[in-house]
Formats: sequence, C-alpha cells, structure tokens
Amino acid sequence: MSSVEWLLQLVLLALLGAAIPFAVRLERQLAALRKDRGALEAGAAGVQEAARSAEAAIIRLRATAEAAGRAVAERIAAAEPLREDLRFLTERAEALADRLDAAVRAARPAPAEADLPVPRSAAERDLLRALAAGRAAAGRERG
Repeated sequence: MSSVEWLLQLVLLALLGAAIPFAVRLERQLAALRKDRGALEAGAAGVQEAARSAEAAIIRLRATAEAAGRAVAERIAAAEPLREDLRFLTERAEALADRLDAAVRAARPAPAEADLPVPRSAAERDLLRALAAGRAAAGRERG
C-alpha cells in the first residue's frame, strides 16, 4: 500500500471514529422514541375514547332535551283548557262582584242632607251637585 492509500484510510478511520458517537446518540434517541411511541399511542387511544364518550353523551343529551320539550308541550296543551276555564270564571266573578256592589250600594241609605257639609260659596254648591250627579251616573252604569 502506498502512503496515499494509508493516509486516505486513516482519514476514513478518523471520520468513522467521529461518526460513532453520533450513531450511538441517534440510537439512544430512537430507543426513547420507540419507548414514548407506546405512551403516545396510549394517549391517542385515550383521546379517541374520550371523543366517543363525548359523542355518546351529546346523543343522550339531545334525546333528553327532545323528551323534555315534548313533555313541556304536552303540559302546555293540558293547561290551555284550564286557562280558558279560569278566564271564564274570572269574568263571571267580576260580573257578580259588580252586581253585588251595586246591590250593596242600593241597600245603603242615602246620605241625609244634614250629613253633608254646608257649602260656603256658590262654587262649592256647584261642585257638590256635580259630585252627586257623577255618583248617581256611575251607580246607574254598574247596575
């Protein structure tokens, strides 16, 4: 072998020697990656399971909401006739209360002239007459 060949082989050996630590380091990183790959796959499986659970929960929640909506609609439909009955009874009660009020007013004795204050001026007399006429008109409208 010639000295050039020896020199080239020495350079090649030096380069290979320098590459060995890089290869060892690369092997360690690949081993760590392989070890973490299992954890990564387990994490991905966990995420998939959580997504499936969430989808199932959403489906159950939708079904529950739809059932609750139907139940509310049924109760509203059942309450509608009751509302109409209450409205009718309220109207009748108001009419009866008006009639009872008119009967009570009619049964009361009319205030005596002595009970009324003595007006001091013509304006007060006119005001008292207008008030009395207003009460009489209101009593006739209710009766």
